[in-house]
Amino acid sequence: MESPQNICVQPDASLETMKAGSVLRKAKSRIWRGHRHYKLMDDCKTIAYKSSWAMNSYSTFSVVDVEAVREGHESEVFLSVADEFPPERCFTLVFRGRRGNLDLVADTAEEAQAWIQGMRTLIDNLENMGESQKLDQWVSDLFLKADKNNDGRISYKEVRRLLKLLNMDMNEDHASSLFKMADKSQTGFLGGEEFVQFYKMLTQRMDVLELFQDYSSDGQTLSHCDLEEFLREEQLEGDRSHDHALELIQRYEPSETAKTNHTMSIDGFLMYLTSADGAIFNPEDQRLFQDMTQPLNHYFISSSHNTYLLEDQLKGRSSIEAYIQALKRGCRCLEIDCWDGSNGEPVVYHGHTFTSKILFKDVIATVAKYAFKTSEYPVILSIENRCNAEQQKVMAQLLKDILGDMLLKSTVDGKVSVLPSPEDLKGKVLVKGKKIGGLEESMDADNPVSGEVSDEDDSAELRRDSLTSESLPLDSKKSKRNLTKELSDLVIYCKNEHFTTFEHARINGKPYDISSFSESKARKIIKEAAADVVQHNTRQITRVYPSGLRTDSSNYCPQDMWNVGCQMAALNFQTAGLEMDLNDGLFSQSNRCGYVLKPEILRNSEQHFNPDRPQDRKDYGPLILTIQVISGQQLPKVNNKEGSIVDPFVRVEIYGVPADQTKQETSYIENNGLNPCWNETLEFVVHTPEVALVRFVVEDYDMATKNDFIGQYTVPFSCIQSGYRHIHLLSRDGTSMCPSSLFVHINITEAS
Repeated sequence: MESPQNICVQPDASLETMKAGSVLRKAKSRIWRGHRHYKLMDDCKTIAYKSSWAMNSYSTFSVVDVEAVREGHESEVFLSVADEFPPERCFTLVFRGRRGNLDLVADTAEEAQAWIQGMRTLIDNLENMGESQKLDQWVSDLFLKADKNNDGRISYKEVRRLLKLLNMDMNEDHASSLFKMADKSQTGFLGGEEFVQFYKMLTQRMDVLELFQDYSSDGQTLSHCDLEEFLREEQLEGDRSHDHALELIQRYEPSETAKTNHTMSIDGFLMYLTSADGAIFNPEDQRLFQDMTQPLNHYFISSSHNTYLLEDQLKGRSSIEAYIQALKRGCRCLEIDCWDGSNGEPVVYHGHTFTSKILFKDVIATVAKYAFKTSEYPVILSIENRCNAEQQKVMAQLLKDILGDMLLKSTVDGKVSVLPSPEDLKGKVLVKGKKIGGLEESMDADNPVSGEVSDEDDSAELRRDSLTSESLPLDSKKSKRNLTKELSDLVIYCKNEHFTTFEHARINGKPYDISSFSESKARKIIKEAAADVVQHNTRQITRVYPSGLRTDSSNYCPQDMWNVGCQMAALNFQTAGLEMDLNDGLFSQSNRCGYVLKPEILRNSEQHFNPDRPQDRKDYGPLILTIQVISGQQLPKVNNKEGSIVDPFVRVEIYGVPADQTKQETSYIENNGLNPCWNETLEFVVHTPEVALVRFVVEDYDMATKNDFIGQYTVPFSCIQSGYRHIHLLSRDGTSMCPSSLFVHINITEAS
């Protein structure tokens, strides 16, 4: 670990411009635009800013929180004021999580480029850091935070204050003893290298040291044979242990001498355990490892509900930014509610509410630009069409003009009797919606110009969820609506089809038919006939969406839908919480491509799987998951009050078939978020591991009020690595909380 310093990049003209500072105009709307002074701090990690009327009071944000920089008119705000500012002077800072963008205008194109290139350099520098460098960076930040007078050293009083910031209440004598041991110069202050020594003593991983010594032949290092034995006995790596041990030494051992001797020090061992190789999520399952050549209905598909909304369902803001964020998270099915707009321009918003409106053409342009940045597999546009015939024709033309060759306009190799695969549809955008007749008829040139289709769609059922039939607007009751041939012809493999009965769907249904259910209707059908739902979903795609009563944009639990093979469990992506944690957890595998191959029991109709009776399956083999929760590291404060320190505990939750839904928790540790130790064992029987997700939650115990959330991590059961593993916690928004983590031991065995 290096001594604390301002870890920065090589001298750069753009960074010098940023450090000198610039007056930039913050654009929020056509009406409000304020000037602020922005500058990069000397640590190259913090941007300070203040309004022109403020004295010397700067606010700050961290470069770590900025995900990307966009040039020109690449935001909703800039599109709305495009005629006022030339694009070469405009840029947008995109923040991680659900924080809004920052749209800025420079006085000159050169100044804008300096900020654009400088921010990109800083972001690249931070993203290319290894785990060890990130920890060095974190320690550096601690030192700078404690060094209030910037004299390059910290006093004992400053150390005591730092311990509170570190979420730790330490005995006065022990703290003083550690300080004196680190103060080699005996000045009563700690310099940079002395602080590193103090931090090492403070955070010494006794749990890892004991494990290291258990396998070390000489008590000082792990030989190649020692590490191989550890990998074979504890990490259960079998025959690959010999070669993998050599790879890990070369990858993580900091000492060149040790590398040459094929040995690993305690520092190298800790670096391995905190790396991706030592994480709970198997790295092999994070790459694109699944078969992507099966029919589309054999996959779970990451799906969004009312994608255009950033907030609630009644007054919330509609935004193209919501589409960008969903696509960046790997979403592959986007919803677009289309209504007649002024000047013949279709608009997108939540009809019959006070949500704001955006142009359909802006949504499609956004899809064209961002559809395949995160995943190359197909994007499905679920279009709720409320437009008249003229504006439907405009929609069809816009889809063709803007998407061009990306838009799927015909079948793949004439496939009609079976759906094409994600591999077949790479780089394609599919339209999901109503269709005149079937796919077979639309291939006939003598098709009618237009036709009537049932208006029984998501929107109608949503309003039935939330309103009485007497209060329903006329167009939301079951009725007929004219659909133009132009729009109908663009629906190829995703035809909306109203569900009546399973028997009707089995006899008359086509592979390209998609039925949509509100969560309440889906729950009712699943409760009455779960096995029938599984069978239906082996043949066709089913989409489930949140109840119309969820005006706050809350979500239902998608696991209940995945248990019966529902491919599209559409969620409000803008709302953080358990449900989105599960969605992110499921789709974090296979390179986050947005498609997860359903397990065999949900693809093969001959299996006759019933999630309510997992014990009836022929190959029933429950597993026992044993988790030893050992320790936590650098857990963040949840209350910024001075002196407030967390009392953390860990809860492990299992989500899967009904028999597997359970949770257990550890006891809480008082006043220690820095390095709490639990050493408690939790045990679970998992009846259907193929569909199970495991969620680790850390909370701050509070006897009087609701416990505060600290962090979480969700992983598919099938992707868990056995042995000693670190779990790198995520925030409520699903963003990294480095270096916050849990250290656990995982054991998976067959139930007797």
